[in-house]
Amino acid sequence: MRLIAENLGGERGGETVFSGIGFALEKGEALVVTGPNGAGKSTLLRVIAGLLPVAAGKIRVEGSGEDFSSIASASHYLGHLNAMKTALSVEENLAFWRAFQGEPALSVEEALETVGLGGLGHLPFGYLSTGQRRRASIAKLLTSRRPVWLLDEPTAGLDKASEERFAGLMRGHLEGGGIVVAATHLPLGLRGAKGLALGVAG
Repeated sequence: MRLIAENLGGERGGETVFSGIGFALEKGEALVVTGPNGAGKSTLLRVIAGLLPVAAGKIRVEGSGEDFSSIASASHYLGHLNAMKTALSVEENLAFWRAFQGEPALSVEEALETVGLGGLGHLPFGYLSTGQRRRASIAKLLTSRRPVWLLDEPTAGLDKASEERFAGLMRGHLEGGGIVVAATHLPLGLRGAKGLALGVAG
């Protein structure tokens, strides 16, 4: 499987944010996107995920089979917001996403244990701390099998121990043949990852 961008351009509010972006990621490879605020990191991830239109160029997956024939079907997207209903329990939120996204992987209980939230699934999502909410949203990545993880500031709100746990999850995903594209201001612990700097004069 490959994730390929060719001369990719993106817009925000009708203004060009980035252009001429190109990369090719094989299974087991990661791309870390950096740059100052406003450089287009979040816009790039949303364009890749299909949440924003491609302003120029192309983005595609190859060799992913019928199950993941499009980038949307092949990708988990973790944005700034956690995409959880505060009034529903953590388990109810994750059960919804597991059913919606299909291709079940870990059970809800197993995913919560993996991110260090075992025993808290019965609580309303709104009761959780900022770091716990982020860990619950990370658990969403584990309940359904998607080969491409698109991660926007994934460690925001996490303490050091949770950052290290998440780094291990990303490494495990890559070792299993997955692909990671992450926008971040902070080191993610992904040795050998490719880099893409936006908004930096050449």
